[in-house]
Amino acid sequence: MTRILLTTLNARYSHASLGLRYLLANMGELEGQSALREFTIKQRPIDIAEQLLAEEPEIIGMGVYIWNARESEELVAILKQLRPELILILGGPEVSHEWEEQPIVALADYLIPGQGDLAFATLCRRLLAGDRPTGKVVHPQPFRLEQLQLPYRYYSDHDVRHRVVYVEASRGCPFKCEFCLSALEKTATPFGLDLFLVEMDALYARGLRQFKFVDRTFNLKVAQSIRIMEFFLERMDDDLFLHFELIPDRLPEALKATIRRFPPGSLQFEIGIQSFNPAVQTLISRRQDNLKTEANLRWLCDESHAHLHADLIIGLPGEDLASFAAGFDRLVVLKPHEIQLGILKRLRGAPIARHTTDHAMRYQPVPPYNVLATDCIGFADMQRLARFARYWDLIANSGRFHATLPLILGDSPFERFLALADWLYAEVGQTHRIQLPRLFSLLYRALAGPLRGDPEAAEEALIADYARSGQKGQPPLGTTQGNSAFSTVKVKRQLRHHQAAK
Repeated sequence: MTRILLTTLNARYSHASLGLRYLLANMGELEGQSALREFTIKQRPIDIAEQLLAEEPEIIGMGVYIWNARESEELVAILKQLRPELILILGGPEVSHEWEEQPIVALADYLIPGQGDLAFATLCRRLLAGDRPTGKVVHPQPFRLEQLQLPYRYYSDHDVRHRVVYVEASRGCPFKCEFCLSALEKTATPFGLDLFLVEMDALYARGLRQFKFVDRTFNLKVAQSIRIMEFFLERMDDDLFLHFELIPDRLPEALKATIRRFPPGSLQFEIGIQSFNPAVQTLISRRQDNLKTEANLRWLCDESHAHLHADLIIGLPGEDLASFAAGFDRLVVLKPHEIQLGILKRLRGAPIARHTTDHAMRYQPVPPYNVLATDCIGFADMQRLARFARYWDLIANSGRFHATLPLILGDSPFERFLALADWLYAEVGQTHRIQLPRLFSLLYRALAGPLRGDPEAAEEALIADYARSGQKGQPPLGTTQGNSAFSTVKVKRQLRHHQAAK
């Protein structure tokens, strides 16, 4: 009999909730009466409610995050309308701070703010015994990581084969970057490494080959980092892929030597740059040696096979358009494989809120709480930068325009790409659902027109990228007036070159 359901709405079906699996792993004697049910934000809350209520649970525990907050609120409201006696317990980062003002918390019965790995089971025991706490907010007691049962056996065989499997070798972060909830934590604490590697070995034996580490600072303790990487090097095969988040200015020689041993396609590093402006870094309590960061990125690009995903944040307090442009250009020169441009979000509880008045920070009032304007960047320019970020994903981060991108960026990457973004939006009025053939045509028109590029060089580059992308036939016309921008002869020649390269 299932008396307790653990549920959340993931952003995508391919994501599997690590948090819910921690709860299930630590239910103790209640595990046999508990079950995990995952959904996505694409599903209608009313349909999710139908499925949950069909199992007639007594308690539902729900993980609430910034990406599912609105859908979760609707779901909770429906559940309470249909089954007022159903006990709803909330947890997760979105409801762990500033909960007094949240309608979803008012609708629910209980809230466990913070790390509820053990507190959830404790509360369920009380409730099932008829001992209902009088207060809505149940604060978890401190615990040590070694008290936890690890969750990895609760990834199903289907998860292992088809979904992103998240793992963590440590929790917490010693840094105090104010845009992040990790700023509220005291330090990073590692899990017992021997037991952790036993669990990783079990996942590997079950066929898992893509491990996504969620540690904020994987390379904080280098000896542990190297041991984990050595563990995977001993099991290296053609399908193994590892994702780690690195501190950008900490890359000692011993770690470099280990990274060098990973073959192409096996290693991805997410590297948070966020800003290159020292004044902005100081303002948001971020410690970062910019020169070491640049040197490490350069080394990773030149001396390793790792795929590099670097992050910049748009809209930080104290950062104006010129400062962000300088940081962007500085990062482009280092040539990471992807540059993720994220709009600043005011996460509930994050210390970034202290700058709201002094820097006239204006945020979207509903999730995901993106910054709309600051005293340095007005709303109109923030909208331009948001479109810049989306088009950068479509063009640069997609990897489809390897030959064309240098022509777009030239010697002034930010200035030229912003001009492209402004022109694209004026032409199509949207940042999504641009079909790939049309995008090729638009880029040719932009290079031959407002970007003042060499039309012949643009044609050659786009033909090469079209062939490389695997598209059949010849690229589309370059103008809407019917004039061919691409010659059939050149298309066939580029396709032959592409096939010969294979």
